[in-house]
Parts: sequence; C-alpha cells; structure tokens
Amino acid sequence: MKESSMSRRALLRGAAGLLAGSAAQALLPARAAAPRTLTRNTDKVRIGWGQGGLSLVARQRGVFEKTLAARNIKVEWVGPFPNHAPSIQAVVGESADFGFWGSTTPALAGMLAGSPIVFNTFQVYAPRSTAIIAKKSSGIRSVADLVGRKVAVNRSGLGEFLLVAALEKHHIDKSKVEFVYLNPPDAAPAFAQGKVDAWSMWSPAVDISRFKDDAQDIFNEGRDMDFLVDYTSLVTRRKFTQENSALVRAVIDAYYTEGNWQSTHVAEAEQLAQQVGKYPDQVRDYLAGLKRVNTFHEPDDAAFMGQFQRAADWLSERRIIRSPIKVADYSVKV
Repeated sequence: MKESSMSRRALLRGAAGLLAGSAAQALLPARAAAPRTLTRNTDKVRIGWGQGGLSLVARQRGVFEKTLAARNIKVEWVGPFPNHAPSIQAVVGESADFGFWGSTTPALAGMLAGSPIVFNTFQVYAPRSTAIIAKKSSGIRSVADLVGRKVAVNRSGLGEFLLVAALEKHHIDKSKVEFVYLNPPDAAPAFAQGKVDAWSMWSPAVDISRFKDDAQDIFNEGRDMDFLVDYTSLVTRRKFTQENSALVRAVIDAYYTEGNWQSTHVAEAEQLAQQVGKYPDQVRDYLAGLKRVNTFHEPDDAAFMGQFQRAADWLSERRIIRSPIKVADYSVKV
C-alpha cells in the first residue's frame, strides 16, 4: 500500500517493535488521559463477528472472553456477518452492541443516513490483499479491459470504492463499466459462474477466489492505491457508548490484546481463521505469508483523524457516500 507517511511510520514502528520483542507496546495507540468517570450499566456485551479478521480470530482463540470475564463482563457473539453493512444494522437494531471490525465506508454511509452509531477505535492492517479480480480465462488483463464488463461490488463499501479508484486512476468513465451491486454471499457464486466478469473484494474471500476460480488481480489496493481510503473500525451506538463507557474501554483493550497476538502469531491466527473459513491450505499459507501487522488509532489521534477526514472527503466527492461528513463528530474517545 502506498499509504500516507504517518501510516508508514506507524507500521515501521510496529515492525521494529516485533524485531525488538516489544510489539505489544509498539502496536498500541498512545493512551490519552481517561475521562474522570467511566460508566457501565450492564455486565453483558454482544459483539458482532465476521468471516475474517480480528473478530473471527478473537472468537476462535477464546482468550477474549476470559479477558473480559476477569472484569465481570460476559461476552455473547453475534454473527457471522458477511460484510459490515448487516453488522451495522444489527448494532442499530440493538441485537448487537458492537459491530465487527469492518470497513469505515459503509459506516460513514450509515451515519449519513441517520444511523445512531459512532466510531470508538480504528485498525490499520498491512499488507492488504483487497483487489479487483478476474478469471485468467476471461481475457481481462488490465483495468482498461473492464470497459463494457460487469463488476460485482458491495454498495457504498470497500468493493465499490476500489472500483471507482481503479477507473479514475486509469482515466475511464464510470459509465463505461457496469457496477453490479451484490453482497459477498451472492457475489462469490456470481463470479464463479461467470454471471459477472470481475469482482472487487477483500480478504479472505478474494484470496480464496484467486485459487478456487483461477483468478488474478486486475487492481490491487495495496499495490495500486496512492493512499489509504478505507480503514477498519469498531462501531457502537452513541447512547451505548455514553452509558457504558467503562465497558467500551474494556472491549477495546481486550481487542488490542488480540490484535497484538495476531500480529506476532501469524501462522496460528491463520489456522484459527481457516477452521471457520474451511478454505484450502494453500490459501491459509498465502495469507500467513503476508505477515500482516495490526496498528490501532483512537479518536484523539489528530494525525490519524486528519487522514481519515481526507478519505471521507474523497468518498463524498465521488458520491460513494452521499454527502460530506465531519468524521470527528462521529468518533468518540472513551
């Protein structure tokens, strides 16, 4: 990823910490002074989880629940969710208290639509393998070859913005490509069966499809994007954060423990994810070989929030989200 200089520095600090044996400190955000009074009115937290990433590994490993149990908090896992939009809907509908660690783009879209959610913390993992892929037999070898073709994307999400970015970078008008709006469970078979010509998707589904469908990257987020537009985020309802700030803080801290373990135990983490994803060993080994590192940022990180605002402005200018949004107004530090 040609990330911003701040993200590069953060990742380099994380990598240096790993080599020095001090990853737990290097990968955590700087902790600002805590509010005078943290509140809590429940002993149970309902947490969304998905088919990949931090929430999946935390659920599979079993340490997360023990960490929170030590603070008299019982964890109930809600899911799995195929992508962030239904996870957000669960939070809005109060069947979950936290979404999984999902894309900031659909969260921003939900906020603009009136969803009473806020960001509590953010994750950046690198390298990222999100990509637009096409079957090797399709004749599609470049972004230019997508003209006149159907590409599956998730609306107002990571898939849609990546396609928009690819077309813009290669000076191709959006009208020349057919956007087919499908969520991952529908997009995967549509791509496999040739009902769409290409698919814009994130890990691990995109990695599975590369092997399963003999596909190749046409545009890779980590390689071809000039700066990071989408981040991974943990969201809750604003009211829940206000009434349970102590619980929110405990969940965030427990996730930081998981994120650092995942960064320093890559092979074990990918084995845990494979148990749920049930994908071939070659996919697991490919993902383990990426040696991804997590870094975290909170809403009081001014440098990070500046980058996030830049990303939100980029999305609104291209109408991926419907209007400008001030991200600080929807980000709550506990």
